[in-house]
Amino acid sequence: MGKDVIIACDFDSAEKTLAFLDLFKDKKPFVKIGMELFYAEGPDMVRRIKERGHKIFLDLKLHDIPNTVKKAMAVLSRLDVDMCNVHASGASAMMKAAVEGLTRADGTRPLLIAVTQLTSTDQTALESELLIKEPIKDVVMKYAKNAKDSGLDGVVCSPLEAAAVHTACGAEFLTVTPGVRFADGDKGDQKRVMTPEQARLAGSDYIVVGRPITAADDPVAAYNRCLKEFVS
Repeated sequence: MGKDVIIACDFDSAEKTLAFLDLFKDKKPFVKIGMELFYAEGPDMVRRIKERGHKIFLDLKLHDIPNTVKKAMAVLSRLDVDMCNVHASGASAMMKAAVEGLTRADGTRPLLIAVTQLTSTDQTALESELLIKEPIKDVVMKYAKNAKDSGLDGVVCSPLEAAAVHTACGAEFLTVTPGVRFADGDKGDQKRVMTPEQARLAGSDYIVVGRPITAADDPVAAYNRCLKEFVS
């Protein structure tokens, strides 16, 4: 398994998304389709991008009762995406049901990862709004261990937590990390962030990068910069 940069295609239409991907010509970056684009364009958008040759992380963060998640994952598995996710806070029964629903008749399935804590959540919000008093790092580690024990392949976490997740769950347990910004860039609404190079050194397996690439004056150059800093 090699490291890779996943571009968050957080657009609200097929036209904007395909125009953006056209900039890359023969390159086929790994892309993330999140709620905004999926809810705007539906499953057909996934199929169209897949037909172009891109790997796809379908980022819908399912979180519901186990039976509902199982049935939803069975539908998503037919879209031939490469990675999808659930919220680890749905607990083990839900995560195990997700694996079961995602697994096809031939035993294959996309990678399944769990969101631990959103990178927009800090310790203050964790305590005052979610009433979780433990340190955020301890919460992330517990959620990660639950995900591994439930048969998942990895977690979404801050790059600040990637090394600790590998220590707790093993080197092969994937860490997919948003909250990545260039050193000279705007942090936006992310609070727990690193640069691509820092994320590489911290042990992230995949970084998810949105606005630093999609809103750049030259998105292809920004993507190549991410690759150079993270993969090299």
